[in-house]
Amino acid sequence: MTRGIFISFEGGEGAGKSTQIRKLADRLTALGSDVVLTREPGGSPGGEVIREILLNGAADRWSPVTETLLMYAARRDHIERIIRPALDRGAIVLCDRFADSTRAYQGAGGEAPASLIAALEEHILGGTRPLLTLIFDLPAELGLARAISRGGEARFESKGLEFHDRLRAGFLEIARREPERCEVIQADAPIDQVAQAVWDVVSTRLDL
Repeated sequence: MTRGIFISFEGGEGAGKSTQIRKLADRLTALGSDVVLTREPGGSPGGEVIREILLNGAADRWSPVTETLLMYAARRDHIERIIRPALDRGAIVLCDRFADSTRAYQGAGGEAPASLIAALEEHILGGTRPLLTLIFDLPAELGLARAISRGGEARFESKGLEFHDRLRAGFLEIARREPERCEVIQADAPIDQVAQAVWDVVSTRLDL
């Protein structure tokens, strides 16, 4: 059996990745692909419980290190129960956030130790890593304005512009370091234009 394809969608608040991941899922499903659409934190029943803990409450409810550990607890359950079984049966897994979000939010944004995040990646992810990562980029102030206008996940939004500028830089640094895996999508364009850019990258890179 052919192993599946793992694609992650990354970016800051209000970047539009959740809209775009659904559009890609619909397009791939229409072509006859077995598509699993999932998200982090969450994705599995256990992961969703941890998601509620992480995304609610005051901005300083958890330290960056504690957030990192919670993220990886949720991620491990998600990998074991959802992602690996789907890949093993040959599905295309589209994940709204994955390990790069921990690097950006808790690492670049929150300044959790890079050594801790790297160790968790090694021991928790194993070989379960995206073949392709799309990083949706736009100025932090624009993304925050979008997210606040739609009533988004207020705990991370309330961390302030300086935090969001750092995490944007963190995502772009990941893309710079891993160009073979990552593709930056300019997220300040109209929705349909962004969707076409996503399809161009996915269809070219994965020969779909």
